[in-house]
Amino acid sequence: MNQLGIPALLLLFAGAAVATWISGVWLAKATDVLDDRLGLGETIGGMVLLSITGALPELAITISAVTNHHLDIAAGNLIGGVAMQTLVLVIADRCVRGSQPLSTASASLVPALEGVLVICVLGITVMSGLLPAAAAVGPVSVGSIAIFVVWLVGMLALGRCRDRKDMDLVVPTDASVQSATSTAVQPDKANGLKSSSTAMNVAVFLAASAVTLAAGVVLELSGDRLADLMGINGVLFGATILALASALPEISTAITGVKMKSYTLVFGDIFGGNAFQLILFLLADLLAGQPVLPHEGRANAWIGMIGLVMTAIYVGGILLRKPRRYGGLGVDSWTALLIYGLGIWGFVLVSR
Repeated sequence: MNQLGIPALLLLFAGAAVATWISGVWLAKATDVLDDRLGLGETIGGMVLLSITGALPELAITISAVTNHHLDIAAGNLIGGVAMQTLVLVIADRCVRGSQPLSTASASLVPALEGVLVICVLGITVMSGLLPAAAAVGPVSVGSIAIFVVWLVGMLALGRCRDRKDMDLVVPTDASVQSATSTAVQPDKANGLKSSSTAMNVAVFLAASAVTLAAGVVLELSGDRLADLMGINGVLFGATILALASALPEISTAITGVKMKSYTLVFGDIFGGNAFQLILFLLADLLAGQPVLPHEGRANAWIGMIGLVMTAIYVGGILLRKPRRYGGLGVDSWTALLIYGLGIWGFVLVSR
């Protein structure tokens, strides 16, 4: 892509972004059907199926950035993507019908545990960036190993909580909002794949995943070249513009999940994707032949902590369960939006 000019690169970047959006819609629909037919439940479906597929753009960007020796962009995309994807919950909250916020409409406490896992993994990520490159086991950082171990233990613990009845919540009555547990009585118009076979849903899921992965490669290659031509700081670009583009699958799946009233699935998608994408530092280390976390830098550490605070705010929202929204958003979404805005202002200052 080095021979292409800015107009052609912008066209490629926009085309890849549209592809990730459309594939994200179909991923959400196929996952909703597979959750029911395979007995996974919305929590595990969001944490496993959607989180892995939603992280495919980050996977493609990480591989491409590392192989091209852009370790700062790889670190910025993985860490900065957490805050950006948590911001998707604000969009999802705005799309919920009725007076209840998204965090109250969810009919389970499991999303709060998912958020705690994100906080733990993200905290380890930021701290590990302060370690010297010598703190490694071969080419792999000790921090990357710790991230993977904590994520694995957390996923096992969440799997054991899936069938616990004390995790279920009673959603306050709202004539215009129904809980995720009542989606079975909703018309299938929101998801045309419900009438298709399981094999067809698996095929749609795999095809949409492949499109998401390929689009992620195009996003990184065209985006990196655009950043060079426009003179944009690599860390700033990776944590903002590239992170936003790679978050498009989460945005489309979140909006689709809200339309299907699968609110627990929405939280599982966002929190699960945030936790999963951080274990990609282990893959990045192996591909680069050296620890990538030491290239995190002050700016990425800053935006990483913004993502941690935003996640903590939504965990509080799920536990406190405020019954009303104001101006179309819950109190937790307004707070997260404020934190993100102030955080980006500070990020620009730190990145200079």
